[in-house]
Amino acid sequence: MTSPSSDDPIDRDLLATVGQVPIDRIPVQDVAPAVDGGDRPTKSVVGELFTVSATVFREGHDAVNATVVLTDPDGAEHPVGMRCLNEGLNHWATPVFADREGRWSYRVEGWSDPYSTWRHNAQIKVEADVDVELMLEEGARLLERARDEVERSDDDTQHLSDSIAALRDDSRPKEARLAAGAGRATADVLTRDPLRDMVSPSREYVWWVERQRALNGAWYEIFPRSEGAEQDPKTGLWTSGTFATAADRLPAIAHMGFDVVYLTPVHPIGETNRKGPNNSLEAGEHDPGSPYAIGSADGGQDAIHPDLGDFDDFDAFVDRAREEGLEVALDIALSASPDHPWVEQYPELFTTQADGTIAYAENPPKKYQDIYPLNFDNDPKLAYSEMRRVMQVWLDHGIRIFRVDNPHTKPVEFWQWLIADIGQDYPDVIWLAEAFTKPAMMHTLAKVGFQQSYTYYAWRNTAADLREYLTELSGDAAAYMRPSFWPTTHDILTPYMQYGGPTAFKLRAALAATLVPTYGIYAGYEHCEHVARPGAEEQIDNEKYEYKNRRWDLDAGHGGTGEAQGRPNLGPYLKLLNEARKNHPCLHWLRNITFHSADDENVLVYSKTGGGAHDGSDTDTVIAVVNLDPHSMRETMVNLAMPALGLDWHDGFVAHDLITGEQWNWGSRNYVRLGVGGEPAHLIHVRRF
Repeated sequence: MTSPSSDDPIDRDLLATVGQVPIDRIPVQDVAPAVDGGDRPTKSVVGELFTVSATVFREGHDAVNATVVLTDPDGAEHPVGMRCLNEGLNHWATPVFADREGRWSYRVEGWSDPYSTWRHNAQIKVEADVDVELMLEEGARLLERARDEVERSDDDTQHLSDSIAALRDDSRPKEARLAAGAGRATADVLTRDPLRDMVSPSREYVWWVERQRALNGAWYEIFPRSEGAEQDPKTGLWTSGTFATAADRLPAIAHMGFDVVYLTPVHPIGETNRKGPNNSLEAGEHDPGSPYAIGSADGGQDAIHPDLGDFDDFDAFVDRAREEGLEVALDIALSASPDHPWVEQYPELFTTQADGTIAYAENPPKKYQDIYPLNFDNDPKLAYSEMRRVMQVWLDHGIRIFRVDNPHTKPVEFWQWLIADIGQDYPDVIWLAEAFTKPAMMHTLAKVGFQQSYTYYAWRNTAADLREYLTELSGDAAAYMRPSFWPTTHDILTPYMQYGGPTAFKLRAALAATLVPTYGIYAGYEHCEHVARPGAEEQIDNEKYEYKNRRWDLDAGHGGTGEAQGRPNLGPYLKLLNEARKNHPCLHWLRNITFHSADDENVLVYSKTGGGAHDGSDTDTVIAVVNLDPHSMRETMVNLAMPALGLDWHDGFVAHDLITGEQWNWGSRNYVRLGVGGEPAHLIHVRRF
């Protein structure tokens, strides 16, 4: 038999021998969020509300209570009281938020609540005339402790002194004496600054709080070489766009309301095995090649393609974007063409096959003969340090957002280290993971540091699929993973978009812009570019392999009709969506989505209310009603869960459509008509009577 130490009744060494971690006096269990049990940080942005919960209980019938303690980056602690939401399950919870960026933490403290225990017992006994004087004296002594042991305001201290005196004043009726100690006013004093016994803390959970762009933003993707590119009508030869000509496109992008302009790789492109149009294996003399086949005699990821300009031109582009209210995101592709300087300088960065050749990249059935993937295991120290050096080049030129190409093909531990290392000196850097891969990898990349993630949105087309997916993304996963929704990309053109016509382009943009806080549009979306390369789910005449002059000057706003060359122009529609996002704070958040229903399963109905702190979003509500069938007009009834909108079931409201400007009087059940020939989506601002 072993004996505990004199000051601890528990023999902790004994518990360790049987695989037990000591439990505290007041058990605190199932703290959430706890990413990977607390091994990875919880994430939020400034002002983002989320719920901290835990199971807290104790033996017997004495009252128990719980507090979540937030520790800010300066080490100051901020206690927040929790509420018991289910007494039978001992489930406690409270919403929290951070008011500034940095490394925070939180813990849940369970504690015995002597005041609530006394108050409950005293109200029963005094009313039954049992142990009246004993109960009142115990109350007085308890309030003396609360007054003397807990720091509180002068007014509250005086209130407790008056209550103590009243409890002991035997000239007053017992009911009046009890009311002085157990009444609402005294209970409020003890709620504000409670007397806590047996305080039992959980572990600390790290909580990273980042700038709001890490959660909320509208992205617009361009190939810089196409912006301003011109083809000679006589020779058919192209002149590349430059950073200067691409900068001329920035005002239009900003006018549509986008926040981020994302550039595909801007580096020198290799010539060996260069791909021709439509991914052909034979490139012509003047074909520009894929910007993802990085590296030539002009340099690699640390250099700029000479056709685009130089670093002064790049800096001028970034400055111009900033003047237009745009941030620049740069595509980072950690791979190399056969002509990359690394091939000669650092051959250990690549995988050499049995025949002595270097293995090129494959993503079956796709083959990339013009790209060598990097090997991070031959010489990890070299690989890691060289990638870090490359990143510093772009940090020094003001880039603070990186879209990372295929991060799932590099070691997770590399990303964990790189993001942390850069974050020490550049905490405002945002990383978007382009990892269309299995869920485990996608989620783990988010857990180790990527602020944003591409998702499976492009392939979620039915109401059931979208509800299920958003329930996942806005639930437990929201503590670490922030989704970015893209209807199309330069790599993705689903059959839905190929055959759905302009209606599909409108409704998928509306969904992406309102289901989640971050979404993106690839240039040309305005024109509903929908023709696929045969046998592939990507655009024909793909911009990855050739220049594309979209003749923006023919669109409305540039002296054109908006239907130039028989094409649509969704630029004004995207502007409306982005204006709605900027004007309605409830659309800035992820975890505040509620799904409603429609009689027609092809119609998706959801709302967002509140979700943020101190931004007015507590009273801001937007309802989206979207016909997911791009081929027909549908009429149906929409069924709204009114309490989720902050309304009673019998209430009505003015439904103001942010797309058309129309408005109607709505209640819990409403008629809609949406689809081809009209608008495929209502975006309703709830205006209370």
